[in-house]
Amino acid sequence: MFKQILLPTDGSELSLRAVRLGVDLAKACGASVIALHAIPPAQTIAYVAEMMAAMQFDYAKEAARLAERYLEDAHAIASEAGVPFDRVLLFGEQPYQAILKTATERACDLIVMASHSWEGLARLLMGSEVHKVMLKSPVPVLVCR
Repeated sequence: MFKQILLPTDGSELSLRAVRLGVDLAKACGASVIALHAIPPAQTIAYVAEMMAAMQFDYAKEAARLAERYLEDAHAIASEAGVPFDRVLLFGEQPYQAILKTATERACDLIVMASHSWEGLARLLMGSEVHKVMLKSPVPVLVCR
């Protein structure tokens, strides 16, 4: 059925639940998984160039450290289940763009991801990565809550 399942993760408990579901599905289908974490660009409003450069360096360093932890958590789940695993870390793209790009480039035939179900102002400010992926994905998207 499925051969390559993409598992976008943001490190949250909801996201890890989706990773577990995706890994279980991959095991049942004899598929492999690709965990993805996308580090979006720093969103700043700064008046002093030096402050902005320093902040972006700190942001990039901390974001990369956290991303490695998130991807390692996904790797541990896949390893425990005996599912073939690969990882992708993309920097500087919006998460939904990174998900769609990776799904296409890696020939994924399913995306399994979590929905945080933001409502009201939070949804307006943060948007819905899941919604954007669902609208533009070339492959099925399984959304977990």
